[in-house]
Amino acid sequence: MKTTRLIGASTFAVAALVLSACGGGSSAGTTSSDTGTAGASSSAATGGKNITLMVGVKGDPFYVSMECGAKEAAAAAGATLTTQGPDKFDATLQNPLLDAVAASKPDALLVAPNDVKASVGPLKKIQDAGSKVVLVDTVVDDASIGVSRIATDNKLGGVKAAEALQTLGVPAKGKVLVISTNPGVSSVDARVDGFKEKAAELGYTLVSDTQYSNNEAAKAAQIMSAALAKDPDLAGVFATNLFTAQGVATGVKQAGQSGKVKVVGFDAGPDQIKQLEAGDVQALVAQKPFDIGVQGVEQAIAALSGGSVTANIQTESLVVTKDNMAQPDVAKYIYKASC
Repeated sequence: MKTTRLIGASTFAVAALVLSACGGGSSAGTTSSDTGTAGASSSAATGGKNITLMVGVKGDPFYVSMECGAKEAAAAAGATLTTQGPDKFDATLQNPLLDAVAASKPDALLVAPNDVKASVGPLKKIQDAGSKVVLVDTVVDDASIGVSRIATDNKLGGVKAAEALQTLGVPAKGKVLVISTNPGVSSVDARVDGFKEKAAELGYTLVSDTQYSNNEAAKAAQIMSAALAKDPDLAGVFATNLFTAQGVATGVKQAGQSGKVKVVGFDAGPDQIKQLEAGDVQALVAQKPFDIGVQGVEQAIAALSGGSVTANIQTESLVVTKDNMAQPDVAKYIYKASC
């Protein structure tokens, strides 16, 4: 996916404001647009506008960090932001919330869809009613939905996870496993694809098809225990998101294999950082949810004010380890439990 790399001065102003408020991230090293920046001139055009942020699941530090960015960017633009989300990452729970959003008719909706297919109907209804829809973090298969789509380059993130296992000492022909959330979630599916491609290139042996935790740490721990019973010489595991990584680390620890089985997680929430510090997880691929939140508001504002909108934006990720986590340019991307 080709991305336009235009970074406006006001993007940095908004980023600096949010960093001081919640430390969720920075606009440096990301992809952005200078056409929809949330500055004083945009405020006049969008003042009083209502923007809804529908996160993928409530309470996830990734989405909390995204909300921090979106909240401050909306305030800087003179818009009102309301945040909602389901209790679990499940389209059957999120879709009724989207139906309620349709009834409220916000000027714009930032949304992380829970399913590439099941989320299409409610989002199309909202978009057809006139709300500007911006997809953040995850997407849907229907390319007509969303004036802008903003997400981590998830396939590259999966590649980085495989490379991290190599850096951690997993040798060629070493046995590895992928444990993901649910099939049909665009972001994690791309991570799996990137990991599997790079793992094959590095000569790793996948011991099974991708296993799924349903985004539940307890289930991920059960999967991990069963995998180690089947393959006691398992060398490395890639867990594709925050809750899955928490469970994988627990399963490895319960089996007495911490440090021996190398675990690379995706996302960098507070609990994962604790596991990294304890040596239960050896590396994390951290996204930049703060940047996604800021840019989501920027693109919504551009659409509402008649500005130029960037259709696709990919943000970057970085590998966090126990050795580099205290470095300022790494620490600022550790997710927050609150703003």
